[in-house]
Amino acid sequence: MNDASRFPALALDAVERRYGRGETTVEVLTGATFALFPGQSVALIAPSGAGKSTLLHLAGLLERPSAGEVLVAGAPTSTMSDDQRTAIRRSQIGFVYQFHQLLPEFSALENLVLPQMIAGLKRKEAETRGRELLAYLGLAKRETHRPAELSGGEQQRVAIARAVANSPRILLADEPTGNLDPKTADHVFGTLASLVKATGLAALIATHNMDLAARMDRRVTIRDGQVAEVG
Repeated sequence: MNDASRFPALALDAVERRYGRGETTVEVLTGATFALFPGQSVALIAPSGAGKSTLLHLAGLLERPSAGEVLVAGAPTSTMSDDQRTAIRRSQIGFVYQFHQLLPEFSALENLVLPQMIAGLKRKEAETRGRELLAYLGLAKRETHRPAELSGGEQQRVAIARAVANSPRILLADEPTGNLDPKTADHVFGTLASLVKATGLAALIATHNMDLAARMDRRVTIRDGQVAEVG
């Protein structure tokens, strides 16, 4: 393990998350502690309602914890301004969802180029990186196709490429293969896993697919508001 991989890319320290007030308060997380390291894929497996989405939203700085701290690359984020948190999301965190959420009027390549240009990269550089990512994921011949012209698996691989186009430290995925048939899901997961290893990403992947979860480096669940390792 190199020096960089000894320190968490993402850490939750005694994180609490509650909704509502008084008698209507719902406690979702009650002191959750968790660390995610570079080059590591972790499966988040838990029943519906246990708090998977809440955990991902907190990890992705889309919500603030009620108590405790979320650290990205060692930096505490709970007291950062909204602009600071947005900047971290753009530069250090990539998101993949169950539904690809690609922009339908743009080609596969353009869906990768746009977020890079928003981040300040020149178009030529963005196109070069976009083509490299699409080729790595087996989509070199599909870069001019719009999402409607791609299969479900191809759409999701483009979504993965878009999520890592800005070279984030962290990848958060919410059921990224949940809308795919088993064979396609296996292929998409394989490309995702190889990307994690090749780039040193730290990946937290919520999934109900136990076969895929078994192939990740670690498995965690949410039990009584806490994050617990699963053997």
